[in-house]
Amino acid sequence: MDAIKTAIRRTWRFVNTPAATLSLGFLTLGGFLGGVIFWGAFNTALEVTNTEEFCISCHEMETNVYEELTRTVHFSNRSGVRASCPDCHVPHNWTDKIARKMQASKEVWGKIFGTISTRRKFLDKRLELAQREWARLKANDSLECRNCHSSVAMDLSRQTARAAEIHTRYLLSKQATCIDCHKGIAHELPNMEGVHPGWVAPPGWHGEEPHQTSDAEALKDWLKARGKRS
Repeated sequence: MDAIKTAIRRTWRFVNTPAATLSLGFLTLGGFLGGVIFWGAFNTALEVTNTEEFCISCHEMETNVYEELTRTVHFSNRSGVRASCPDCHVPHNWTDKIARKMQASKEVWGKIFGTISTRRKFLDKRLELAQREWARLKANDSLECRNCHSSVAMDLSRQTARAAEIHTRYLLSKQATCIDCHKGIAHELPNMEGVHPGWVAPPGWHGEEPHQTSDAEALKDWLKARGKRS
C-alpha cells in the first residue's frame, strides 16, 4: 500500500509541476483550442446579428422600415434577387463590418429607452435618422450599395440616356456617390422640405432637362416605371 501511495504522490507531483517544455506545449495547445473556440463563438454571434431575422426582431424595425422595404423592387422583382437589411446597412468586408457593428451598438440604448418605440416617435425622428444614414453612406462612398452594385459592371447601353450620362459624368468620375441621388430607394422618404435634392442639372448640362419634381414624386415615378417593366 505504501508503494502505491508513493507512486500516486509522485504521479501527482509530476502532473502538477510538469517540465518547462511540457508546460509550454500544454499552454500552446490550450491557447490554440481556446482561440478557435472563442473565434467560432464570436463569429457565430456576429453572423446572427447580421441577419434580417435579427434586424426585424424588434417591432420598431418590423412595423416601420421593413414593411416599406417589402413594397419595393429591392424586396421583390423579376430576377428574384432580394436585398435584406444587412445587405444595405452592413459592409461585407470584415474590418468595415466590425466598425459598423460598433457604431450601431448605440442603437441598443435607443431600444432600451424607447426612442422610436411608437409610430409617432418614429415619424418625428425619421428625418434625423435618414440624414444620419445618408451622411454615413456619403462618407464611405456608398460602400453598402457597392455590395451588389458595381460601376465597373454597369452596362450603360441598357440604361436610359439620362441615367447613362449622369452615371458616366458623376459616378464613374467619382464626383458623386450612389446615395447622392438614390435616397428613398428602399424606404419611404421623410418630409423632404428644405432638403437639397440628390441631383440637379448643373451649369452646362446638355442632356434632357428633367421635370423638376420632389424626391417623393420622383420615387413614385421610378417605382411605377419599374413595376411596368417587371
